Amino acid sequence: MRPDGPAMAVPVEQLRRRKARDWSPGHGSPPRPERDPAGCPAHLRAGTFWLTRIVLLRALAFVYFVAFLVAFHQNKQLIGDRGLLPCKAYLKSVQKHFQGRVSWDAVSYAPTILWLLDWSHMDSNLDALALLGLGISFFILVTGCANMVLMAVLWILYMSLVNVGQIWYSFGWESQLLETGFLGIFLCPLWTLSRLPRKTPPPQIVLWGFRWLIFRIMLGAGLIKIRGDRCWQDLTCMDFHYETQPVPNPVAYFLHRSPWWVHRFETLSNHFLELVVPFFIFLGRRMCILHGALQILFQVVLIISGNLSFLNWLTIIPSVACFDDATLGFLFPSGPGSLKNQVLKMQKEKAQGVWPTMRYGPGCMVRQTVNLALGVLVAWLSIPVVLNLLSPKQVMNTSFSPLRIVNTYGAFGSITRERTEVILQGTASPNASAPDAVWEDYEFKCKPGDLRRRPCLISPYHYRLDWLMWFAAFQTYEQHEWVIHLAGKLLANDAKALSLLALNPFADRAPPRWVRGEHYRYKFSRPGGPHAADGKWWIRKRIGPYFPPLSLRDLKGYFRSREWPYPELE
Repeated sequence: MRPDGPAMAVPVEQLRRRKARDWSPGHGSPPRPERDPAGCPAHLRAGTFWLTRIVLLRALAFVYFVAFLVAFHQNKQLIGDRGLLPCKAYLKSVQKHFQGRVSWDAVSYAPTILWLLDWSHMDSNLDALALLGLGISFFILVTGCANMVLMAVLWILYMSLVNVGQIWYSFGWESQLLETGFLGIFLCPLWTLSRLPRKTPPPQIVLWGFRWLIFRIMLGAGLIKIRGDRCWQDLTCMDFHYETQPVPNPVAYFLHRSPWWVHRFETLSNHFLELVVPFFIFLGRRMCILHGALQILFQVVLIISGNLSFLNWLTIIPSVACFDDATLGFLFPSGPGSLKNQVLKMQKEKAQGVWPTMRYGPGCMVRQTVNLALGVLVAWLSIPVVLNLLSPKQVMNTSFSPLRIVNTYGAFGSITRERTEVILQGTASPNASAPDAVWEDYEFKCKPGDLRRRPCLISPYHYRLDWLMWFAAFQTYEQHEWVIHLAGKLLANDAKALSLLALNPFADRAPPRWVRGEHYRYKFSRPGGPHAADGKWWIRKRIGPYFPPLSLRDLKGYFRSREWPYPELE
């Protein structure tokens, strides 16, 4: 019998009718016949965000993991018992300001669970917070499973560190992580640990919260540039940015020498992406997807061209909320039992009107009430943020409450035209003024120092001390007293402080008798030029002293007046 004969006509027609019944009207065009590479029908429909939630949670867990890893490696040296700015002393000063007791005013001024712990072993407390955060974030990153409890614990742990981190945690990405993490709490079910909790679909209010976040981040960054440095208006900022950014990487060395027209294009593109593209979010699904793709591409370019901590990795996260399951389906394998197949099944059940009855139960009502409260809270807290965006006196990276739920953002409102560096040096000479005194340089982990050392590539990891040394270089040591504290620790060969550095010239010998700070102007060498041929990535010229030679004896009164632990010789 031929396959196209009359006997085959009836079953083929019945099959067509069955397919027509399976497709519910009102969901766009009929299912496409194409198949994905695994051979399964590619019928993921637009409008659901099950897979989006998994990507969001894993991305957020990754950034949390990096942030807690940085905290574990550096907090003891920076804010520990014998840190450069001990958090114990900070909490005592807050307590003293509020009549010397742990009152509600003190706790609300600096919300942290450290108020509840024993301050006699602050290093252990800081390690415990960081390790707990590392464990939870690693679990979510690997499994893709999270609930409100786990996400809330991560948020509380990191907020507890940020609010005692002082200047080391004073940057916009700390508040941005807390705002992103706060929204992440409400993306999850309360208790269930499942990647696809059928009774708790991703709330639309939370997805719009993420979109509202990325809108404010990008628009705030664009407006602060237009209102700030003149070079953003005459399109010359990128002539300087790669060389003068806080911690350049090897790619920045070559990008700095790009033709002038490339730098003009970069600046114009920046304005387009930060001032125009954010409004795509409100122009329908396709434009929202385009917005997400452009912003992620922009952040990837920034990651490649500089070491900006985990800022750009974090900024990618709210952009993911612009993509639905149909857009992100390519990231997930197909096949029986796969996440993609389960989502396809749920979409089909919804199209056929088959859905769990508990969706309309008391739990659903509670969830809807919580989501509504979240929307009202974010809207209320956004009022001063929006007023700040509209103000000609816009401020960036500011929080209007210690919980940092809704914040203002911005980046590089001003661009420095030249790079200056503070080089710390020590000498074993008994006389610091002697012409034959040999001064030896300390090297930091990542910031420029040794002219022949290749710029580092560390993003998303972050060296907090290196970053703050960049700020100290175009200000004075009086504005950064911790620099003198660091000098005192170098005079004692303090092991914890030295762990923040890459090179101690006095390792395995007596500590220096004197330490000083020298001020230098740094510039990239020209690729192919004589300095580059000599192996130098940088050239430098001395400006003058940053702070005078200091001995440990000179600093005793300075340390006592600030209640800093006096360094012990090691």
